[in-house]
Amino acid sequence: MYRKKAFTLIELLVVIAIIALLLAILMPALQRVKEQAREQVCRGNLKSVGLAIVMYLDDNEQTMPDFHTHSGPCNGHLWYNSSGRLLTARDDRSYWGVIYHDYVKEPKLFGCPSFKNFSQMVAQEMLYTSGEVDNAAFSMNGWLTKERATSILRHSEVVVAHDHMEPRIENGNDMLYANSSGRNFDHYRTGGRTNWYRGIFRHAIKNNSDTETGGKLNCLWLDGHVTTINETLGTEIPKRYYDPLGKN
Repeated sequence: MYRKKAFTLIELLVVIAIIALLLAILMPALQRVKEQAREQVCRGNLKSVGLAIVMYLDDNEQTMPDFHTHSGPCNGHLWYNSSGRLLTARDDRSYWGVIYHDYVKEPKLFGCPSFKNFSQMVAQEMLYTSGEVDNAAFSMNGWLTKERATSILRHSEVVVAHDHMEPRIENGNDMLYANSSGRNFDHYRTGGRTNWYRGIFRHAIKNNSDTETGGKLNCLWLDGHVTTINETLGTEIPKRYYDPLGKN
């Protein structure tokens, strides 16, 4: 009688080893593809936010809203109160996106898939309820508060918002340009929020260091276009990108 030859133990082990090797080769590539997809979603969301800002300017005599810079309101991560009602920009808990709610309707456009890796950290440290901060992934340039866009030249060189952990940036050490120390983000590199640094350059992360990701961030400019900026010390980024009128 003819019998089918079974695999030997050695042959099975060789097959398993080959499969494990293939997985080891393919997994990094799959992770890169997934990260690229997350980055594209993030960029698309920022682009939609840019369109909302342009529409707001058209309806408000080309004047940016009051972001309550250097004060409590409009510097939180939340959209709604405990009753599910939309917060106002004057609320200390409110995220700046509430100002544009009528133009976007969907708070999720202010979210970023890669930010979800860090939103729990924000929620715990800021004592927010879990999950409420997912749609607060971008920082607003607080120095643009109440400025007239018509007074600003080269809109394509003015930062409006970008990936960050803070909802509103209003101090030099929160921004991309290098300060007097010769580098940016001192508050996050050596200050009290080193654990937040990795949430800034959060795309395509390559390094495990607390203050070096090897990654990049997405940035929205005043003319509505979105670019990526590789992790940097900020020496090549001028302050005027944030302060186009030289007021700060």
